[in-house]
Amino acid sequence: MATRPDHPTPGTPTTTPEWPSTVPDNDPDFTDFAAAMAAEEAALAAGNDFEHQLEDAEQAHLAGDGEVLRGIVLKVNPKEVIVDVGQKSEGVVPIDQLTGPDGQVTVQQGDEIEVMLERGGLTPEGFLLLSHKRARAARAWDTLEQAEREQTVITGRVISRTRGGVLVDVGAEAFMPTSHLDVRPVHSVDPWLGQEIPVRVIKINRRRGNLVVSRRLAVEEEYNARKAAALEGLAEGAVVTGVVKNLTDYGAFVDLGGIDGLLHVSDISHGRVGHPSELLNPGETITVKVLKYDRDKQRISLGAKQLAPDPWDSIHDRYPLGGRLIGRVVSITDYGAFVEIEAGVEGLIHISEMTWSRRLKHPSKVVRVNDQVEAVVLEIKPQERRVSLGIKQLEADPWTTVAERYSIGSVVEGRVRKLTDFGAFIEIEEGIDGLVHISDFSWTKRIKHPSEIVRKGQQVQAVILGIDTDGRRLSLGVKQLQPDAWESFFQEHMVNDIVSGRVKRAAQFGVFVELLPGVEGLCHNSEIPGTQGRAGGDLPLELGVEYSFKIIRMSETEKRIGLSLAAAADEQERARLRGYQREAAAATSTMEQAFQPAPNLDLDDEQ
Repeated sequence: MATRPDHPTPGTPTTTPEWPSTVPDNDPDFTDFAAAMAAEEAALAAGNDFEHQLEDAEQAHLAGDGEVLRGIVLKVNPKEVIVDVGQKSEGVVPIDQLTGPDGQVTVQQGDEIEVMLERGGLTPEGFLLLSHKRARAARAWDTLEQAEREQTVITGRVISRTRGGVLVDVGAEAFMPTSHLDVRPVHSVDPWLGQEIPVRVIKINRRRGNLVVSRRLAVEEEYNARKAAALEGLAEGAVVTGVVKNLTDYGAFVDLGGIDGLLHVSDISHGRVGHPSELLNPGETITVKVLKYDRDKQRISLGAKQLAPDPWDSIHDRYPLGGRLIGRVVSITDYGAFVEIEAGVEGLIHISEMTWSRRLKHPSKVVRVNDQVEAVVLEIKPQERRVSLGIKQLEADPWTTVAERYSIGSVVEGRVRKLTDFGAFIEIEEGIDGLVHISDFSWTKRIKHPSEIVRKGQQVQAVILGIDTDGRRLSLGVKQLQPDAWESFFQEHMVNDIVSGRVKRAAQFGVFVELLPGVEGLCHNSEIPGTQGRAGGDLPLELGVEYSFKIIRMSETEKRIGLSLAAAADEQERARLRGYQREAAAATSTMEQAFQPAPNLDLDDEQ
């Protein structure tokens, strides 16, 4: 090693220094130092500071690119760490190179760290640019090459996801394919981010900076050993302990020590479980029972609720039929509400069992989720795991006393609740509906649909026609509020009576005559004088004109009346003739009385 000459006194002539004979000519340190001396002489000639230039050259030589230096942390700033590396100037390392995954700085004043000189030399403030990351990588490559040769396991940390795999920090940045993360297929790499994992180096190229690692190869042997041990002790019915590995919508996968089993959501608890996360957490240790074990496919079905007594086995003892209980509404459907009676036991309140009224459209009108409700036990089927409940049974059934409160023929009032093609349902009180059949709206008018007479929501009166308590049916009538025009007509008239009627409409075979509002009779063509030889329907009678007719037929059951215009005319003619005869007879009698001789008078008596 060449020795540094003393600094010459300014202004003193300089001569070429003599180098010790112990320094070989091909020594790189000697050559570099000689160059530095030459630079010093040139600097002196130019009037520059020889000592400053010489020390800069020496510093550049001592901390050359590629060398790992050890330094002492002098100060930790918000953006950088100042490090003393034994040179004239201190160096700075970016703070992010000395920050852990949690965001905390990993060094403090006085700590010793390894660094490398960054390309670029100095900062504008005169500090050396240093890199702790490059120093770690340089040291790590040696370790990694050795690990690859000896196939040893090292530790790394998953730092981020990338296309086709993840990046792992093993001192240097390494790539790991997704297929090498675990011995079983990995569907998501997110749970692995930030995890410390064992890995093996499977490919390394220091010159190109290529590095590939595998966790699967690092744990495969241990996994296979644990799996074999776990499989050997498994059998259907066995109770084992495992760790919840991950959760899905349909269940939880439990690690039994090298092999996973599926704990289906329906086997987690006797109670309602919407999602496994309601009762289980990843990493949790649980005890389960082996329900099914397929050795060939290595599929294992597990159960947790099977370790506790089934509440359905003794449900009859706790909830007798007709008894009352209190439960919590857990869900509502279009057809009813499910009520949790106890953990693992739910009952259904059907919409038809919520109110005696039939107008309930949806269970949400009566109950809401999380409501505490009282109900009556209607039916229990343990084999089907069903309990039927009712809340309308908490009140008396109005149909049980309807016969006591209403009688046939009485007039009631109610609201039209529903219209159908065959009639209208009228609610006369809560839970009591009656049907007005379409035939019971009018005595005379032919009704095609109830909407011609009533509308939904209208208050109407009706007469009770029939009560069927067992069938829960009530027959009502609206036309019965008025007397039957046909019945009245048949009571007041008989065959051979002469009646007046207005021609309502004509047909091919005759005319229909309105005798009373709603009461019509038929006068056939054969009973109308002057119809012979006329075209069909061309009758001598005018519509809307009133004529006299004679009743020739009557059928009260069929509500038919036969009329005759000709018979009425004949009858009227005979009536006129009889009238004439009576008048003539009366006149004759008067004349006879006028011409009858006076009786003999006795003059003596007269005197």
